[in-house]
Amino acid sequence: MNHEQNATSQRQNRTKTHLKQALIELIKEKGYHSVAVKNIVDYAAYNRSTFYVHYLDKLELAEDLLLSMLQGLEASVGRPHIPGRKVYTTKLNEPSFNIVSYIYKNRNFFELINYEDTLPGLHTRFPQTILKIYKEQFVFGTINNIPVNMDYFKRYTAYGFYGLLHNWIHNGFKETQEEFIKEVIDLTKTHIYSFEYIGGENRS
Repeated sequence: MNHEQNATSQRQNRTKTHLKQALIELIKEKGYHSVAVKNIVDYAAYNRSTFYVHYLDKLELAEDLLLSMLQGLEASVGRPHIPGRKVYTTKLNEPSFNIVSYIYKNRNFFELINYEDTLPGLHTRFPQTILKIYKEQFVFGTINNIPVNMDYFKRYTAYGFYGLLHNWIHNGFKETQEEFIKEVIDLTKTHIYSFEYIGGENRS
């Protein structure tokens, strides 16, 4: 029974992946508001009844796509870090920025920020997710332990990082991941002395 359930689950996930992929490509081709369910199923080579087994409408598919990608973004951040260990920015290296690798790996999705008529909520919820990561997963130490309003500091840092990511994506990932991460590390060293990963369950 478990084997059958797993096979069914894998098939459902595969179908959902194909529908999400179709939506991404069609948004790039004609804009979100011009895409109909018929376009999605035609592109993905499914019938409408298959679509409605998984989603109520286009909006539910769009929300599932956005949510799954942003949850993946949150999950990717902690992978290189050991909870509770302090990391000094002078020791940062490429693996420290797994978030950049995640974005590059899923660049087909993140390129959607280059489009005006794009996935609903993407332009606001992408930077909000980075801020959420900074607020919930990290404790920062400033240069020379200068006292600052940490809420402001995290907001300033998160939106600055988002600005760099946005520019990198907008420029078609012209710099390699390595080049981009090096630039981010050099900038990080100017205002962050250390950070501690505390994981998504904690609040700072």
